[in-house]
Amino acid sequence: MTSPVTHTLTHSREIAAPAEVVYSLVADVTRWPVIFGPTVHVDLLERSDTGERFHIWATVNGSVRDWVSRRSFDPQAKLVEFAQERSAAPITSMGGSWRFTDLPGGYTKVVLDHHFTVAGDDAAQAAIIKAVNTNSEKELTALGLVAECGYVPGEIIHVFEDTVQLPGSASDIYTFVERSDLWPKRLPHVGRVDLVETADGVQDMEMDTVTTDGSSHTTRSVRLCFSPNKIVYKQQLPPALLLGHSGVWEFTDGPDGAVATSRHMVAINPAAIAPVLGAGQGIGDAQQYLRNALGANSKATLAHAGYWAESLAENLS
Repeated sequence: MTSPVTHTLTHSREIAAPAEVVYSLVADVTRWPVIFGPTVHVDLLERSDTGERFHIWATVNGSVRDWVSRRSFDPQAKLVEFAQERSAAPITSMGGSWRFTDLPGGYTKVVLDHHFTVAGDDAAQAAIIKAVNTNSEKELTALGLVAECGYVPGEIIHVFEDTVQLPGSASDIYTFVERSDLWPKRLPHVGRVDLVETADGVQDMEMDTVTTDGSSHTTRSVRLCFSPNKIVYKQQLPPALLLGHSGVWEFTDGPDGAVATSRHMVAINPAAIAPVLGAGQGIGDAQQYLRNALGANSKATLAHAGYWAESLAENLS
């Protein structure tokens, strides 16, 4: 029996930021959905000072795949090593490392190594090699954009949430949010939705949102639906003010109805603050603007979900 071929790929980039800053962006996997384009969602399963285990969903050659990985950290050496515990077919094994080296002038050399095996013919091997090459280059480019923006990660990466109590059951509220193809009939701020379920629980959604001044903007998202209590999404076409945007809808049953939480994580594009918000506006203004705008849309969606769930219960009584 022929042993599988182990493929080894190396990608590197010099980034105009200190190694400590660049290392921190890679070490915090929970921020990846707003930094790295291919990453859709991450569930952190275990974490300690020296390592972690997580479940990740990411786009690979245009499709959403998921796997479980372990990582180990060496902050002193600025080294992160990883190995997939459960790979997505046709990958049979995958591992590698991130290395960060300080260079003169405040630069960092980032080296991303992969070693992996693939089941299947030459076409299958070539497809995974292409995916690793494409995603690695995208990740290094995105890492540079965030690290070189002139702000510390905690300033441009902003997380906020709203929790509301609603009539009806958690499953009713979940259904309203999951059926976004019906939003143009149900939500006044939504003009159009094109929704395609590409796999069980995986949705591609394109939406036109109408603002209070009558203008509209288009967003495109990947959504993962975990019935009956969670929907996560990653915007693939974020507005100019954002480098990245991901979110989570969570639904539970409380003593007086459903409890729904909408959580947003954004990576702000500092270069777009003045053009979008006006001269003299800063990172704090952008945080507040996004918190108000995105929070208002989410709360409006949940309010209408509550009205719908309440009418559903009345019709059944």
